[in-house]
Formats: sequence, structure tokens, C-alpha cells
Amino acid sequence: MSDPVRLARRVADMFGCSRAEAEQYIQNGWVSVDGRVVEAPQQPVTGERIELDPDARLEAVEPATILLHKPAGFDAISGRNPAAALVTPAAHWSDDPSGIRVLQRHFQRLTPLVTMDADASGLMVLTQDGRVWRRLTEDGDKIEHEYLVEVDGELGPYGMRRLNHGLSYGGRELPPCKVSWQNENRLRFAIKGAQGGQLRDMCAQVGLRVVSIRRLRIGQIVLGKGADGAMQPGQWRYLPVGEKF
Repeated sequence: MSDPVRLARRVADMFGCSRAEAEQYIQNGWVSVDGRVVEAPQQPVTGERIELDPDARLEAVEPATILLHKPAGFDAISGRNPAAALVTPAAHWSDDPSGIRVLQRHFQRLTPLVTMDADASGLMVLTQDGRVWRRLTEDGDKIEHEYLVEVDGELGPYGMRRLNHGLSYGGRELPPCKVSWQNENRLRFAIKGAQGGQLRDMCAQVGLRVVSIRRLRIGQIVLGKGADGAMQPGQWRYLPVGEKF
């Protein structure tokens, strides 16, 4: 039996590429060892069967950003029931338009971003990309979010006008936002910088009780619809390369 060597070295020797190119092939899931895809260039191999996918192409190893449809009852940023645990290969949305191949490394060191109430559902972001992290944290209050809020009760006098501008939360006057009726019991909010519990409190101030909250959009990024309908709670997709919040 031959002495163990790093998988990247074996791939470079077998397929006539540089060590750096071999590492890219491996990290992007193009190399299998005895029929199993291995993404670790440093893995030791001896006499195993090494195969390079015929469709393999050299491409940068990009960090992933994942868009999850968080179900109600899961914690977005921190808590005992983290929504991040839902991000598994099996939950990948079949209509994902990104074209990004699912790799095990995409599920490592994901940082959840953008606060969301545990009892709310809808679009949630988890990322490995520092550029996305900076955009959604440093510029977060400048990005508009869209919510559908189901309510019951009777809207108080000047209630719609006050929802759009004229309410306070947490001791501060709220800036203008855009609120309109979607149907007889659903409000559409287009709002920036909303804090935890704010939408419920705003509705309560005008005589409405919130039944459910669903976030549809963050900036320009939406939950997503495909041939079989909208992405369902618990499913996720990739943020396509080039798309920005």
C-alpha cells in the first residue's frame, strides 16, 4: 500500500493540473473518492478510486448566502429553537433559480442576519459572505422590508394615516413608512429599520390585533416563486451571484 498523500496532490498528479487548481476542483465538489464527493483538499488518500466529474470547471470558491423561509416558532438570531438548524441539504428548494450546486461547506459558519420575531415567518438571511454581513448590518436601517400582517379588530380614527406616520415605539417617534390594505384583514407594510415587536405595537396603537406576520422582501430580494409556487416554510434557496439587497 502506498503512503498517504493529500487528495489535492493526487488530483493534480492524476489530471495534469496545478495544486491550486486541484484544490478548487475539490472545494467545489467536483472530486469523488470511492464514489463519495469529498470537499477537503487535505484529506489523506492511498489507493482509493479518485474521479473528477466530467463537467468540472475551475471557478472561485465563493462564500454562500442562504435565503430561508423561516416558519413561525423558530428563533432568527439567537434562542433555544434556532431557524439555522433548518438549513440542510434536504430542505433545499427544488425551484432554486441560482444554479449554485449544494455543497457541504455551504452549511458551515453561517451567520444569521436581520432580526425577526420568533412568532413571525418569512424571509431570513444566513451568510458566510462578509460583504453581505456589512450590507445588512452597517446599512440595515436604510433597507426597506416588506411584510404582510394579518389583523383583526376595528381600525381606530385616522388609523391608516397614523400607521404611515404619527406613531412612536420604544420612546421614539417613528419615521414615515408605507402601509396599505392588501385585503380586508391583511396589511402590507413597507418599512425600514423595524425593531422586534414594533409591527405588533404599531397595530395595537390603532386598535388592531396582529394574527400573523410574514416578511416577503428585504431590499430587492424576495422569498421567491417557482413553477410549483412559492418557496414553502422550512425551505431555502441561494442568493444568486450578482443579486444584491
